[in-house]
Amino acid sequence: MICEYKGKYPKIHETAFITEDAVVTGDVTIQEKASIWFKTVIRGDVAPVYIGKEVNIQDQSMLHQSPNKPLIIHDGVTVGHQVLLHSAIIEKNALIGMGSTILDGAEIGEGAFIGAGSLVPPGKKIPPNTMAFGRPAKIIRDLTDEDIKEMDRIRRSYVEKGQYYKELLEKK
Repeated sequence: MICEYKGKYPKIHETAFITEDAVVTGDVTIQEKASIWFKTVIRGDVAPVYIGKEVNIQDQSMLHQSPNKPLIIHDGVTVGHQVLLHSAIIEKNALIGMGSTILDGAEIGEGAFIGAGSLVPPGKKIPPNTMAFGRPAKIIRDLTDEDIKEMDRIRRSYVEKGQYYKELLEKK
């Protein structure tokens, strides 16, 4: 379901893929080849949500915000299954592991990896190219070349899957 909220309608690039059972409402921008997966909810009814190019928001994730605090997800980000993002900034090519929660004012650095089930508290800054894990999240280590290659593989696979499903559904 894609719908307006108080006169604000989502801006969705024609190459983006959004499943039929996802909800996108209000002041939301979704860029090229982004993919929004099954049962995800993105509500731009308090502040803006920006989703960059080739971002994937996986199944059952929830994106929302507090007043005057937008949610910004830069290009190439992977957001795992059942993630909660609330008024945070996620920099380019970061990966947010399944079941994680990222709260108001948190900043996830470029290429950072947040391990599954982590909680990044309000205002916490995770440096670029590091792995953070836990509740609350703590820096574990710098990422290896292998970590970065795996994150890129995951991102590329979701761009490919999203485009496949988009073409499949457009043929119907």
